[in-house]
Amino acid sequence: MLAFIGYLLSPLSWWNDAFINLPLAFVFGWIISLFYPKAFEASVILGYWLTNVLGLVLMHKGLRTFQGKNQFSKRELLKDLGISLLYTALIYLLIRLRILMPLPEYFRK
Repeated sequence: MLAFIGYLLSPLSWWNDAFINLPLAFVFGWIISLFYPKAFEASVILGYWLTNVLGLVLMHKGLRTFQGKNQFSKRELLKDLGISLLYTALIYLLIRLRILMPLPEYFRK
């Protein structure tokens, strides 16, 4: 079950953003903006990234539990965080190089 929930939250399921990650990130941003309204946009971005990281961690933890290995070390957690950071950096780089474009820019072409 953990692995399935992790898969739904992870960046490995390409369709999850519209239905799962972005609504969760929006709720996260809305809650943070109740305390500091100027932080809404940054909080949505942070919430989106956190859902992806949580997805990778849950998927990894679920698969390890399925294999009968209940231990989840700090090293493995750091590895999952590192992979998520690399994924984020790759997407950022692809957008900066205009290989990928955010949707509003795509439709302006």
